Amino acid sequence: MIPQEILLKYNATLKTFEKDVSLFSENDSARYYYQIVSGAVKMNNYNEDGKEFIQGIFYKEQSFGEPPLFIDIKYPASAVTLVTSQILLVPKQYFFQLLKEHPEIHLNITQSLAKRLYYKAIIASEISSQEPAHRVLRFIDYLKTDVSKVTGKFTFKVAYTRQQIADILGLRVETVIRVIKNLEKQGELKIVKRKVYR
Repeated sequence: MIPQEILLKYNATLKTFEKDVSLFSENDSARYYYQIVSGAVKMNNYNEDGKEFIQGIFYKEQSFGEPPLFIDIKYPASAVTLVTSQILLVPKQYFFQLLKEHPEIHLNITQSLAKRLYYKAIIASEISSQEPAHRVLRFIDYLKTDVSKVTGKFTFKVAYTRQQIADILGLRVETVIRVIKNLEKQGELKIVKRKVYR
């Protein structure tokens, strides 16, 4: 995450968006760098049948939507707030100026994008070749180990709903519910007040 005080020096604006507000739509031009101060944002698409596919969910201290900003293409997905969210927006030209003047931040952004590409490759592989239980567990382990860097059994609370996990992994929500119950019986997951822990 880029420190807030640095973003503000480069014409960042802190805005509050209510739940279910579209920040940008598929095929819009990229004009801002977005960084979440509080709340959550999902990036998604819908297929011809109206089924949602979630590209990713982003939380406090994460940024999203950078690739189109760097390569000057239209957004391949939409971004929508999941809850009331505070987000810092930096106009494209000032964001590029920031990166030129702060090479260490440029490197951090590059590493963050590389991690996302790695995750996308893992998920694509899992969706195409593995059983649902393996997919779900692999996804949760990625969130726990690679994203949140949490260790210890049942110390990581999964922030995604069953529906969101289904939409990300290309599964039916009924399948995800059944898989999570079976994984709990096997001692791989723990469910406390409908929340999943790994």
